[in-house]
Amino acid sequence: MLSQEEMSGYCPYCGELITLLVDPSAGEQTYIEDCAVCCRPILIRISEANDGALQISLRHENEAD
Repeated sequence: MLSQEEMSGYCPYCGELITLLVDPSAGEQTYIEDCAVCCRPILIRISEANDGALQISLRHENEAD
């Protein structure tokens, strides 16, 4: 059975709090998902901190690192 972790962040466009389901076993991930509120594409980056905790970053679709 897949375990998913619920993570939240603010949409970089409309500023609304959105919740995402993340598969922690997938490691670092980068993907695009539309905001559930304003429907604009968000660049989502999930990484692992030194202590093993997952971190989430929500950015504009075309925003550079």
